[in-house]
Formats: sequence, structure tokens, C-alpha cells
Amino acid sequence: MTIKNKIKNMKKLLIICGLLFSVVAFASAQGQGGQGRMGGTPEERIKRQTDQLVEKLKLTDEQKGKAAVVFTAHVAAQTKMREEMQAGGGDMAAMREKMQKMNTDLQAKINEFLTDDQKKAYKTMLDEQKAEQEKRMKERAAAGNGK
Repeated sequence: MTIKNKIKNMKKLLIICGLLFSVVAFASAQGQGGQGRMGGTPEERIKRQTDQLVEKLKLTDEQKGKAAVVFTAHVAAQTKMREEMQAGGGDMAAMREKMQKMNTDLQAKINEFLTDDQKKAYKTMLDEQKAEQEKRMKERAAAGNGK
């Protein structure tokens, strides 16, 4: 092997390493975009959820304050449960059941301060979110089966 060939091989190796590093760095940055699946810090999630209700349900300032309090308590409970689970404190089925109950309680607390028209709009919004979530789950399952 001549020196020219060694230099060519070394350049190819450096280019491959550079590309590999770029791919890993890009994938890592994508994964950290919103601090996990929940999409941001607890404060960002509370603000986003409150703003969504304000926009879709036309909440009053008083209702907006109540929504923020309800979401703050909910996010704190979710965070605590997630930390317990990550520390090895339970099984997924129990966590899923507890999370569903928390979501039901959240919806009930929100309904307490909504008008009748807002309750109808809130139910429609929840139904749309559920349909969208089911659609994403089907797409993921289909993508997983297609591999």
C-alpha cells in the first residue's frame, strides 16, 4: 500500500467519522427538543394547556386563573408519579390506571368552573384529542409492523 492510498483511506475514515458524529448529534438534539414526550418544562405545559383552554373555550380571566391552578396541581402530581416510576416504584399497568384516574379528575375539576356552552366545547375538544391520539397510535403500530 502506498502512502497516497493510506492518505485516501485516512480521509475516507475521517469523513465517515464526521458524518457519524453529525448524525448522532442531530438525533440527540431532536430527542431533547421539548424535554421528552410531554413537551417542555412543567411551567411550559401549564401555560400551553391553559392557553389552549382560553383559546378554544373563551375563558374569562377568573376561569383562566382557576385553570392554571388546576393544571399546576395536575402537572405536579404527574411529575411525582413519573419520578416514582423511574425510581422503580411500581408497574406500568398500575401507573396507567392511576394516570387515567388523574385525567378523569382533571376533567371534572375543569368542568366545575365552565359554563354549559363551554362544557360542550370542552367535551368536543377532548373527543378530538382522543381521536387524534388513537390515530397516532394506529400509525405507530402500523409503522412498527411494517419493519
